[in-house]
Amino acid sequence: MSIEININCDLGEKSKHHSNKHDPELLKIVNSANIACGYHAGDKDTMNRVVEISKKNGVSIGAHPSFNDPENFGRERINLSPSEIEKLIIDQYEILQTISSKHGENVTHMKPHGALNNMACEDINLATILAKVIKSINPELIYLVPTGSKMEQAAKKLDMKIACEIFADRNYEDDGNLVSRKKPNALITDPELAKKHVLSMVKNQALNCHSGKQIPCEIDSVCIHGDNLSSLNTAKAVKENLLNNGLKLIALNKMEKFKND
Repeated sequence: MSIEININCDLGEKSKHHSNKHDPELLKIVNSANIACGYHAGDKDTMNRVVEISKKNGVSIGAHPSFNDPENFGRERINLSPSEIEKLIIDQYEILQTISSKHGENVTHMKPHGALNNMACEDINLATILAKVIKSINPELIYLVPTGSKMEQAAKKLDMKIACEIFADRNYEDDGNLVSRKKPNALITDPELAKKHVLSMVKNQALNCHSGKQIPCEIDSVCIHGDNLSSLNTAKAVKENLLNNGLKLIALNKMEKFKND
């Protein structure tokens, strides 16, 4: 049986920081969309449009909840109480689910955005709060988490449906965390390098660290960032390369591992 892999992308992130003009093109390439719910970017129009195009292309729909901080695109760390976090996640899920249901679609996965995601990767308490909230919304929701993170650990303890992701366009430190965007080698902008980076990680089920070290891990999904032309070219190159190497690309909610026995 060929290995199944998913390509996901953060979409509908229209804001002063970010263009969403490539969204329609990206939705022809990716299998699953993480849709901004209006708190760090996007609005009801962008959500509506992404859901509509996703449905047409057989792309599964995910909520991409964030801190309510459009000024900083959800990239600034904010400390909230557990009940504030719970409200934040539920409210954003419900906004997107309401729009999705008008198209006869459902939100089938969740992936936190920006600083919220980064904080939960490092902090098991925050990771546990997020996991519990997401499971309480619907135990069938697939939780898309960075592989090897505290988020993965917390979700496993709760026996959730977990998809572990790697980033096509980012370098990794030796501890498995992403190289900070403040450093010059954080991003991989050359599609040729990105596609090789991804294929070797998927085939070896291991992270390629910038130093050359490899860290074994589970990989179900590849995240492509979609805010510029090079990311569009990267997405195309990564997809083509995975298909040419016999991998089966599939929406998260259609993956064999999430089929109920």
